[in-house]
Amino acid sequence: MRKIKTIFAVLMVFTMVLCLTACAGTNSNGTANKQENEAQNTSEEIADTAVSNTDPANESASAEGSSDCSNVLVAYFSATGTTKGVAEKIAAITGGDLYEIVPAEPYSDADLNWNDRNSRSTKEQNDKNVRPGIGSADISLEGYTTVYLGFPIWWGEEPRIMDTFAEKYSFDGITVIPFCTSSSSGIGRSGSNMEALAGSGTWLDGKRFGGSVSEADLRSWIEGLK
Repeated sequence: MRKIKTIFAVLMVFTMVLCLTACAGTNSNGTANKQENEAQNTSEEIADTAVSNTDPANESASAEGSSDCSNVLVAYFSATGTTKGVAEKIAAITGGDLYEIVPAEPYSDADLNWNDRNSRSTKEQNDKNVRPGIGSADISLEGYTTVYLGFPIWWGEEPRIMDTFAEKYSFDGITVIPFCTSSSSGIGRSGSNMEALAGSGTWLDGKRFGGSVSEADLRSWIEGLK
């Protein structure tokens, strides 16, 4: 009887050892699985971060920043918006950049009254030494090979603010193409006036356009310049 109890006790001890070993194995596997899952989750988070840092919006912004390689500039002064409309059409046809020559002191309707001998514009046009200030930010002409220069015709010539622009910048290595808008007056000697003031660049003969000129007519003119 005692021998049977001894054998039973040994079996109980052996069974307990097996259970403890199994539990230890289970805890070890559980810990390993947990660590593996945590590592996988961390990798996925890093991958998600990488994807968010290269999303289409960022790629698009980068592409736009690197695709601006135009060598054509369309610079213009427009007191009433007529010249602006023509300049925008030229920029669309040529793929050029637009730059508006904004007066530091805007012109009011009274300033533009050509029937008033005392209006600001009349006084400016009667004095070739007047140089109205430019309020728009300075622009670098580096990299441009062609500049279309637009303006309205005032009293048969370019507005004096265009003289300010011509004297301010160097046009070395640049072909300058004047264009103007008016209801009837031609471009006259405006181009040669600015060419003399600039003292640099290759200046072509300019052309007058009405405010309603079509893109087809502008394209024909531009292609004829080549």
